[in-house]
Amino acid sequence: MTGRVSFVGAGPGAADLITVRGAKRIAEADAVVWSPAVIEAEAVREHARPDAELVDFSRVPEVEVVELYRRASAGKLKVVRLHAGDPALWGGLTEQQDTCRRLGLDTEVVPGVSQVSAAAAAVGRELTTSDVAQSLVLTGPETAEHVEDFAAHGTTMAISASGARAGLVVERLRAGGYPDETPVVVAHKVSLPDETVAQTTIGGLEACVKEHKLYRTTLFLVGEALAQPPARRRSPSVEGDEPVRRSKWSRRTQRPAGDSPSAAAWSAVHEWQEAARTKRAAKAAEAADPGAPVLELVVDEPAAGSSAAGSPAAGSPAVEGPVAEDGADGPPAEPKPKTVVAAATKPKPVGVRASTTPRKPVGSRAKKSKRAN
Repeated sequence: MTGRVSFVGAGPGAADLITVRGAKRIAEADAVVWSPAVIEAEAVREHARPDAELVDFSRVPEVEVVELYRRASAGKLKVVRLHAGDPALWGGLTEQQDTCRRLGLDTEVVPGVSQVSAAAAAVGRELTTSDVAQSLVLTGPETAEHVEDFAAHGTTMAISASGARAGLVVERLRAGGYPDETPVVVAHKVSLPDETVAQTTIGGLEACVKEHKLYRTTLFLVGEALAQPPARRRSPSVEGDEPVRRSKWSRRTQRPAGDSPSAAAWSAVHEWQEAARTKRAAKAAEAADPGAPVLELVVDEPAAGSSAAGSPAAGSPAVEGPVAEDGADGPPAEPKPKTVVAAATKPKPVGVRASTTPRKPVGSRAKKSKRAN
C-alpha cells in the first residue's frame, strides 16, 4: 500500500455543493490542502477528522506542499487537495499529478460542480439551447487574448478573466462580432455568502464591473442563450389557481416537511462518517487488547439481616430456619442467595482418537504347579 493524493472538486464554494464522494475523501484524509479564500471553511471542518492536518496552500509556498506529498509517500498517508469548482477546469491538475507520480504516490480525481454551472444555475438559464446556441466555449485567464477568435463562432462563451481587464474583454467581444445588446452574466464567488451575480450586456459590462468593484478573477457568461424569457401572462379567464391533485404514488414518495434532498444527502454522509469512526475505534481497541477471556462475578443482593455472602449476621446463632418467639416453627425460610459465577469460555480439549489397529492377543500364562514335597 502506498500513499494517495485525491484531487477533489469542492464546487463553487458553498459547503453543501460538494459531492458525497468528495466528503468521504475528506473524512478519510490525514491531511487536507485547501484555500479558505475560495472554499468555505465549513466544507472542510464538517468532514475532516479532528487530528487531520489542514494546510492553506495560499499562504505557503508550493515547496512545502511538495514536502507534504513526500511525507505522504514515506508514511503511506492519504492527502486531499481541494480545488474550487472542478479540478479539470483551470486547476493545474496535470503538473500536480506528475509531481505525485514522481514521488510514487497514487492519484485520484473526484469531479465537482463547476463555477460555470453554478453561475448559470444562479440566473436560472441553460448555456446551450437548440434554437440559439448548441455549443459552449470555455476560455481561461491565459487565453483572454484569443476571445476575438472564439467570439467569431457566435455561440455561448464562459470567460474567466480579471475584472480589471473587463475593457479588453469588451473590445475583443465586439471585434469578434457580438453586438452590444448581447446578454452577459457576471459572477464572482458564486454560491458563497458574499457572492456577486449580476446580469448586464456587453455595452454595460465595464460599468457593471466598476459598480461591484470586481478587480480579481471573475467569470463572464456571454451569449444570447442567457437572455431572460418574456414574462408569462396569466389568462384573464382563469380565476385563482386550481388545487393540485396528487396521486397515491406522489403521496407515497413525498418527503416529510423540512427534509430536502440536500439534507438527506448530508445526513447520509454523516452516517457514513459515524460508521467509519466506530469501525476505526473498534479496530484500535482490538489491537490494544487482543480480547482475553474475562471472568465476571455476578452476586445477587443479600437479604436483609444477612452479610454480603448470604451468611447470618455476626453474633447471631446459626439456625436452620427462623423460629417464632413462642418456640413454634415459623414459615419456611427463603433459599439463600447463591453466588453465580460466569466462567470464561474455555477452549475445547483436542479429542484423541484411539488407534484402530487390532492388538495382538496375549496368551494366558500357565500357573506354576506347586512341587510336591
